[in-house]
Amino acid sequence: MAEDAKFEDGGEKPLRLRAEDTDDLAVIAALAQDAVFPASEMTWDRAQRRFAILLNRFRWEDLPKAEARKRPYERVQAVLVVSDVLKVQSQGVERGDKDLILSLLSIDFEAGEDGAGRVILTFAGDGAIALDVECLDVALKDVTRPYIAPSRHVPKHPE
Repeated sequence: MAEDAKFEDGGEKPLRLRAEDTDDLAVIAALAQDAVFPASEMTWDRAQRRFAILLNRFRWEDLPKAEARKRPYERVQAVLVVSDVLKVQSQGVERGDKDLILSLLSIDFEAGEDGAGRVILTFAGDGAIALDVECLDVALKDVTRPYIAPSRHVPKHPE
């Protein structure tokens, strides 16, 4: 039986990142690319103005080590939180569908006036969620230990 990977194996700590500008968001977007999760793991707390997703993130930052040591690729559960959300819109995504599995392709920000704007989450299969925000405030936090990626493959996209 294969044993799950451990943070201690690489001497690494869980990721805890915050984006308040587009350069920071690009880092979070790159690390969250190809994350998969059931649609039921998305939540919008209107009163707290917070949109969150519990996702299974491919550990892109670990890829060079995994390949050099010829060990399995890893995923980790992480929480992606967008704060100061004023409005949520979705296209091609049934948020209530418990069987729907989504794959995150990108996170983008369209700036508006006075720091406000729109965070756009784009999914495989042409789905998207648009979050109108008062300001850019996105966080990504690993919440479990890494585990061996069930597919044992690096995510790939058609060229």
